Amino acid sequence: MATGDTTTTQLADSLDTIVASARSTREFGGVVPQLVDSVTLDTGTGTSWKEILFAALNAQAITETTRNENPQAYVDSAITITPQMVQISTFITDKARRNVSKKALAQMGSLPGEALVRKEDEDGLTAMDASTQMGATGTPIQTGDIASARYIISSNATEPGPMPYAGVFHGYVLKDMYDELVAGIGTYPIPEGATAQVFKTGFTLPIASVSIVEDGNITIDSTPDAKGFVFSKKAWVLVKGMALKSEPQRRPDWGGGGDLLFMTSEYAYGQRGGGNWSREIIADATAPA
Repeated sequence: MATGDTTTTQLADSLDTIVASARSTREFGGVVPQLVDSVTLDTGTGTSWKEILFAALNAQAITETTRNENPQAYVDSAITITPQMVQISTFITDKARRNVSKKALAQMGSLPGEALVRKEDEDGLTAMDASTQMGATGTPIQTGDIASARYIISSNATEPGPMPYAGVFHGYVLKDMYDELVAGIGTYPIPEGATAQVFKTGFTLPIASVSIVEDGNITIDSTPDAKGFVFSKKAWVLVKGMALKSEPQRRPDWGGGGDLLFMTSEYAYGQRGGGNWSREIIADATAPA
């Protein structure tokens, strides 16, 4: 991606006398932030968010002659999350603004915000990389892998993870699950049900109550493999320090005059459940032929 000031040199393709249409590069938006828990710090409450966890207590059987001299102690622990700032800046000269088509300018206006949204999603994926890993490199994912992760989360003895559950995967990984579910089509009649629905609409149904979501911001390595995640919504919390802030500045001394724009966000992700509420699944991510 390019850095620096935006002049007529960078926007040469948008300077035609007549521009019939304009569009920006298509990208995935904020998938992860929509699937996790989210809180916003109130003004005047400090720079960090702190959540207290109380350990479970144990009850015991008694009889009429029991003298209960075994009081249960309340024990607490805490997680602290400190939002960090993320920023993007752009500069457009007056000459570029005068000569670029209005349709091109309209598309350009949304790009800084989209960059921040993408960054927030990528940071969420990076945080989730701390999850315990399942699966195997070079091996296509199967629906059973999703179910295994889900039931490890919901039935672990330490602290069961609450519903709802979500799964985030690259589309190349999801294609292997699609192939698994529709493998019988063309060989025998397919009654209405999950297989028929996947064949018609793709992955629009949950697996073992896990809502499956595609995220193209997931990185595919050189193998090629990709990491996906199955988690309880409560496993991850997105703490926002402030709402998105946009600050324009007029700079007449730069390039004959122009507009400088700063957009700033502040957030951080934190993990709940001591790692028991989230699982990472690594799987083959070969591009479909």
